[in-house]
Amino acid sequence: MRSDLRIAVITIIAAFALAILPMPDWALKLRPDWVTLALIYWAMALPSRIGVTTAWFAGLMLDVAHGAILGQHAVGLVLVIYIVLLQHQRMRVASLLQQALVVLALLLLKQLLVLWVNGITGHDTGGWLVFAPSLIGALLWPWVYIVLRDLRRKFVYRAM
Repeated sequence: MRSDLRIAVITIIAAFALAILPMPDWALKLRPDWVTLALIYWAMALPSRIGVTTAWFAGLMLDVAHGAILGQHAVGLVLVIYIVLLQHQRMRVASLLQQALVVLALLLLKQLLVLWVNGITGHDTGGWLVFAPSLIGALLWPWVYIVLRDLRRKFVYRAM
């Protein structure tokens, strides 16, 4: 396995660990969508390696981890990553603030799809606090981007 793909897989697994990490009840509603943030970065950085298939499997694993309806996170992630793949060149040259705004829109889109499925199936969708993870994820995006970029540079260029 190439070193760039290896570091991508490791960081996506770390994002899954953060997604299922036990937290107090009040903090669960504020947890950012770590897996989506990691996949957005890697779809921007390695569009030929991380795509909709990776997003589909990651979404199915999120569904299983959260006990959600099979496919609801998967469809949301596929749509988000498809948009990122279409716009990855534009997103790469944008400033971190502009990227954070795009990431906010993508996270909100995924959250709305998940809420829509929850509403259709009769599950409680919660109040306005349900959009807090998207806002927190967008606020964390500059740090997520910098950390993942530096990891990629450190391990990929060292292997060359």
